Amino acid sequence: MAKVVIFGVLDTAELAHFYLTHDSDHEVVAFTVNQEYLKETEFKGLPVVPFEEVETFYAPSEFKFFAPMTGRKMNKNREKVYLEAKAKGYEFISYISSKATLFGNEIGENCFILEDNTIQPFTKIGNNCVLWSGNHIGHHGIIKDHVFFTSHVVLSGHCVVESYSFFGVNATIRDYTTIAEGTLVAMSASITKNTEAWGVYMGSPAEKRPIPSYKVY
Repeated sequence: MAKVVIFGVLDTAELAHFYLTHDSDHEVVAFTVNQEYLKETEFKGLPVVPFEEVETFYAPSEFKFFAPMTGRKMNKNREKVYLEAKAKGYEFISYISSKATLFGNEIGENCFILEDNTIQPFTKIGNNCVLWSGNHIGHHGIIKDHVFFTSHVVLSGHCVVESYSFFGVNATIRDYTTIAEGTLVAMSASITKNTEAWGVYMGSPAEKRPIPSYKVY
């Protein structure tokens, strides 16, 4: 069990607090946000402290950190907080729902994996990844750092997902496919071949759009 500081006070942080409280051995002790967004000093009955000074309130030697943020700016916002908290000396927890199905998979730190995800054998997941509810993650795959799956995504077997990728609801990815760095797969898109870095893919079968993903999301 760890005493945990959560980054944020919006929906995702509130959900993280709920899941950690009701479905883990961890104890949430506080929230933290950047000073410019610090409007209240309490959330969910717990203190809210400025992120710029969080280590003076909650020493990294005694507390762990969790930053379960959205995929905005192609996961770069979440990466920034993750790296800054790491530079402060914090270790991170990951939350994996007791209602997810795993098979001894290797999963990194600061991951937020919700209910009804199936992660088949021999698939590895990196650091700072979010898998919202109800995804199928196929066997013998690799998901690298700073990736976001929404819900009901089907990632078939032997796929490689490079960092900063984002998958919309009901996206489908064919087996043995490589999803290049920063790929945005739109909702209901069907990927049948390797993607290009920072591409946006829509449709079934999916086609690449002319605008890069970092200008879309």
